[in-house]
Amino acid sequence: MTTTLSLTEEVRSRVMTSFRAQQSTSLKRQETNLRDRDMENLIDVLSLQTRVQENKSKENKKSTNYRKIDKVGVVPRFLFECAIKLGLNSLTSASAAIIYHRFIKEVSPSDYDGFLIAASSLYMASKIKDDQIKIRDVINVTHNLLNRNASPLDLSEEYFSIRDAIVKAELVIARTLKFDLCFEQPHKFLLCYLKTLQEWLGPTIWNSAPIAKIAMSFLQDFHHSPKILDYKVTHVAISCLSLTLQTYGIQVPLTNESSESSMWYTPLVTDMDRKTQWQIIADIIEVYNHELEIDKC
Repeated sequence: MTTTLSLTEEVRSRVMTSFRAQQSTSLKRQETNLRDRDMENLIDVLSLQTRVQENKSKENKKSTNYRKIDKVGVVPRFLFECAIKLGLNSLTSASAAIIYHRFIKEVSPSDYDGFLIAASSLYMASKIKDDQIKIRDVINVTHNLLNRNASPLDLSEEYFSIRDAIVKAELVIARTLKFDLCFEQPHKFLLCYLKTLQEWLGPTIWNSAPIAKIAMSFLQDFHHSPKILDYKVTHVAISCLSLTLQTYGIQVPLTNESSESSMWYTPLVTDMDRKTQWQIIADIIEVYNHELEIDKC
């Protein structure tokens, strides 16, 4: 099965080893009034990711039957699996997910074929991000994922029917979103924060853990959820980075997490608060819960 989440099994293994070694130290550094539920969720996130990967490994020969699964997160999973098979870069696939989520938010989902909207969103995003692909490739990849082991379509009536549907859906999406297809993404902000943090932490601490890789993986995986639309892009970037630091038990020098005004991210994002941070982290964890539910089908 092609995994659509960004953290690989090797990275998960490395994260878990480091996390367990520093777990007790990390817990001591948390503010004393932090809610137990939030901390439990934080500790569980890597466990959830590992279980997702283990399920995929055990069912390596089993492919997701998208048409027969009616679970939250199925269509985004389909979208990202298509993106992987099409060779799209992470920014393009994230853009496609945002387009998809924004469209579904504006309409009644039952009125549209989610897989068709996902396919059209990918095609639109590839043009917006200049990561262009042929519409024939989009058709064949999406058709194959929805009809496993099917041969590439000939230039038949079925092929042109799907082609017309994708093109028409593209226009419907653009009109529904009022042709507002230019939007900020958290990636550039996360890159900026990572650069700042790299200099802040120093080479010894920075090189002790794959901070940049894991933070980017959390960010990419969060695009599976429509809740990413509920937050400012700067807050999403900070929360992904914060979750990474908490996972590895890394304390940013000269900061005090017991004080809102002395949090490590305060100089970077002045309107961020701990409540928002923990809510975003909880929503990221929810992505992995949904992935596990899909794997059970």
